[in-house]
Amino acid sequence: QVQLVESGGGLVQAGGSLRLSCAASGRSFTSALMGWFRQGPGKEREFVAGITRTGGTDYAVSAKGRFTISRDNAQEMVNLQMNSLKPEDTAVYYCAASSYARSTDKDQYDYWGQGTQVTVAS
Repeated sequence: QVQLVESGGGLVQAGGSLRLSCAASGRSFTSALMGWFRQGPGKEREFVAGITRTGGTDYAVSAKGRFTISRDNAQEMVNLQMNSLKPEDTAVYYCAASSYARSTDKDQYDYWGQGTQVTVAS
């Protein structure tokens, strides 16, 4: 079992930045693939960014160049630095953990946090 708790969401103006954090506890964090997903109003949950246990990263097209995912295995934390935010980035952001080596498929993630709201005002 892995417990995930997100923090850092909030309201920001377009063009601004936010840093989301995810604190993990439970089973071995260092071996887990970690990801960030988001779900906007009336939309399906979608992949944003992922980081493998060795630090390899994947990004959605919408996130590439603006968002940066990182992990601190010693602190059991995963962060998502979001810059140049746009109104279309408004969503609930979820941290997730997977036993797969690498995946952007939400159905291959086993554990989820409760989510944190990000609202970008135009």
